[in-house]
Amino acid sequence: MDARTLTRTRTLLSAGALLFAVAACCSQSLTWLGTVAGDWEGVRSTAYGVTNEGIVVGETSDLFWSRAFRWENGVMHNLGALSGVASLAYAVSANGAVVVGYWRNQSMQVRAFRWTRTEGMWDIAPLSTYWSEARGVSADGSVVVGWAETATSPARAFRWTPTGVAQDIGTLGGREAWAFGVSADGQAIVGMAQDTTGRYRAFRWTPTGRMQNLGVLPGYERSSAFAVSADGAVVVGTVARNNGGNWQHHAFRWTQAGGMQNLGTLGGVNSYATGVSGDGSIVVGYAEDANRQYRAFRWTQARGMEDLNRTYAYLIPAGSALTVAWAISPNGRYIVGSGFNASMQRWEAFLLDTAPSCTAHNGDVDNNRCIDDADLLAVLFAFGEAGSALGRRDVNCDGRVDDADLLTVLFNFGSGC
Repeated sequence: MDARTLTRTRTLLSAGALLFAVAACCSQSLTWLGTVAGDWEGVRSTAYGVTNEGIVVGETSDLFWSRAFRWENGVMHNLGALSGVASLAYAVSANGAVVVGYWRNQSMQVRAFRWTRTEGMWDIAPLSTYWSEARGVSADGSVVVGWAETATSPARAFRWTPTGVAQDIGTLGGREAWAFGVSADGQAIVGMAQDTTGRYRAFRWTPTGRMQNLGVLPGYERSSAFAVSADGAVVVGTVARNNGGNWQHHAFRWTQAGGMQNLGTLGGVNSYATGVSGDGSIVVGYAEDANRQYRAFRWTQARGMEDLNRTYAYLIPAGSALTVAWAISPNGRYIVGSGFNASMQRWEAFLLDTAPSCTAHNGDVDNNRCIDDADLLAVLFAFGEAGSALGRRDVNCDGRVDDADLLTVLFNFGSGC
């Protein structure tokens, strides 16, 4: 390869051609889900739940109202709002057949719903409910959790089963409780409840152990749990404290053996943990960076808190940003939330596929059967990077772009061309 060829290829890189080739080579992908169109037109959207197969649920909204949606294979379906004016979907069963959330009726009452492919949307809230939300569903779709309140009574966490009865699961000794998540088998429920002193604490409820107070981190005043692992052993959420009149929030991960672990931030003040993988090893949420901008994050014990905008920068178009990660699929592959889609100039739901894309190869980074300047420069410009989002640039799949990858490209340079 002569200097003239190298210079020409560098110019192509600066124009973005090579970056496009590198991004296209990898199975990892970012999909903006759009909005509902038709009789009811949405102008923005947010995703709150996702299955192992990438079926997504959430809300799409106009300037005033919203509609629950279910997205699959590129198509967003409007789930309707019964006889009301709005709806929102929070969670989805493992096979994507059951969706739960809330709908708002003509009297502006908010009521929990359960939707199935065969029966559509139906109300599961008690008749006396003024406000209720279904926030989580078991893997098989049979157990729904959430909270409900009437015009005269405080919010109480419930566990609903196909018998049609919503069980009040109690409090920590106070008046109020909210359920936000449930384990795969429907046996462990997490949320926030008031204790005997009126303080709000994250809880974990099981039929045998009842409601367990998960406490707070040292120096914090309240806590709330938002999601739980498949087996109910790992809980994630947020702790808060009043800092000179401003509430400061930090994401946490809880286990029975280790208690609460502070997950930190991205350099800013606040962070929130909103989702956890089935095995409890991966946490997602959103946090402030050093510029006080909210960014979607992924946390693991090995890597700590990562800004998804940095880790998957090669997938994110200029001007776009992943702002909030609301959920992760049980297998840890898909992350969903909301961000800014610069191409459409709107806030939009996203589906991030983080599937490992690395298969060791002979140096053909862009997979066009010719090992040439483009492949060499892809490795050179990623040289020194590490992690799981390197794609085919990590030629030998050891988690780092280094001398070994470069030498493989050089040794096979010209092959297939």
